Amino acid sequence: MTDVLKTTVFLDDIDDFEEFNETYSTFFDDKAPARSAVEVGQVPKGAAIEIEAIAVVED
Repeated sequence: MTDVLKTTVFLDDIDDFEEFNETYSTFFDDKAPARSAVEVGQVPKGAAIEIEAIAVVED
């Protein structure tokens, strides 16, 4: 998770953001990546959330 630079979070209900944020914060240390969070009409396959991540991994 230390290689993640930015995430985009797609929520089916923005009212779930606070609960999501509590859980999300457990995956990163004090230096969390940049993030965007948006409410969408429907997340694929009936999910409540989808997260897209951009990471850099050096050889």
